[in-house]
Amino acid sequence: MLRVSDAVVVSRARRTRARAVVVLGAAALLAAAGTAAPLGATAEETPAAVAAGAGAAGRVGTGVGAVDTAAHAHIPLYQQAVSVLPDGVRAGVPSDALAVYLPGTRVADPAAAVLASAVGATPTTTVVVGPRAAAAAAAEQEEWLAAGQVPGAGGPHEALARAALLDLHSLTVADGVVVAGWSSMWRYVWPRDSAFVAVALARTGHVEDALAVLDFLALVQAPDGSFQARYLTDGSGPPDDRGVQTDGTGWAMWAAGLVLAEVDDGDRAAVAQRLAPLVERSAVRALALVSGGLPPASPDYWEVAEREVTLGTAAPLVAGLEQAAVVLETAGRPGPAAAAAAGAGAARRAVVDAFAPQGYGRYATRTVPDAASAFVLAPFWTSPPPGAHAAWQASVPSMLRPADGLAPGGGWRRDGVSWTPQTTLYAWVAAEQGQVDRAEHWLGVVDRNRTSSGAIPEKLLADGAPAAVAPLGWSAACVLLAIDALGTRGT
Repeated sequence: MLRVSDAVVVSRARRTRARAVVVLGAAALLAAAGTAAPLGATAEETPAAVAAGAGAAGRVGTGVGAVDTAAHAHIPLYQQAVSVLPDGVRAGVPSDALAVYLPGTRVADPAAAVLASAVGATPTTTVVVGPRAAAAAAAEQEEWLAAGQVPGAGGPHEALARAALLDLHSLTVADGVVVAGWSSMWRYVWPRDSAFVAVALARTGHVEDALAVLDFLALVQAPDGSFQARYLTDGSGPPDDRGVQTDGTGWAMWAAGLVLAEVDDGDRAAVAQRLAPLVERSAVRALALVSGGLPPASPDYWEVAEREVTLGTAAPLVAGLEQAAVVLETAGRPGPAAAAAAGAGAARRAVVDAFAPQGYGRYATRTVPDAASAFVLAPFWTSPPPGAHAAWQASVPSMLRPADGLAPGGGWRRDGVSWTPQTTLYAWVAAEQGQVDRAEHWLGVVDRNRTSSGAIPEKLLADGAPAAVAPLGWSAACVLLAIDALGTRGT
């Protein structure tokens, strides 16, 4: 709690004397804030707004073709960032706010907030925070940034990388608990998103934070190794009855392996033992799911019910089992490690046999290009199957949207909306393949269309306007991983 002495209070007498200062300061405030989000774009998510930009139900596209501009979705920006407050508190920044932060942070400048309110503008936050408390919160965030590395430092992507790191830090509500976004329908922990966040944290030098994320996944994981779609931030269980999503089991193992690779050699065995319960439970479940070849149908990152298995479910299980073998071997569990390795090989063959004839699209029964084609390439599978790279490249035209970003798949609704998780995913995969120009292009699409606060939104409308929730942790993670890959793997 804030101390009373730290609260910003303007007395009646001081208000009169300060009015001239306020008016003069407003001009400086406007200049410091930059371009604000359009006024009036303050609507929180409603069922209608969410339906307009989420899911594949209705008006499913069939690939490249003429786009009906009248059908372009118009989705509000729910908030432009998440502000960091003292004592670990977080608050959404309204989309129309005249947002000003203490330099290099997402901590609201308390003086600017007072000025904004005085001139009738929406402040960064309405929470009363004094200068000392704000300075302490800013110092804490700066200390966190300094504890790791900013990928691309000194290059053209440094500002974007810093923004992505601030996005992840602002979405971290407790040790290891990183919510997907800040709007109420996103303020939960998705195992899929957390897996990517853990890898991004590890590769930017925040290894202990990454391990804490995986510890939280171990906490909420069911004894049979399964994961629900999403979890409450206190770890008590899921918020609803969306049910189990199989890809979470694969992503947990995959992330554990990639995080372990960032651990110092001398600590690796101990960390592997720490990760082993999560990984072994996941491996046992994954092996059972693929014992007959492909796993059963399950919702994947599209978050819709499926009647047949998708590549978005099957490919992460292969990636996960490959990494499980490494983690369990390092942890001194050779038997489970060998089982995971054998299962990974068998599952890989089943996926290739089923999905290669359809160009590694969404389904094994028909050709529907899908962003999951990326999941059979590096950094997911340890070696790409024949034809996978060409299939991934071929998926782009049907997924391309007017703002030059990507939709989740060629079968996604053609509403003009680009999704930053898939756009940044493709940037990362391109960087891992050494395709620097492609990676730079997709990073540029996201960089140009961030919110006024610099946060990375979930969606971009047809004109590039940021929309829906901002920031989105999955997208921020992929941005960091893409920039890191450009620095360490790009040529």
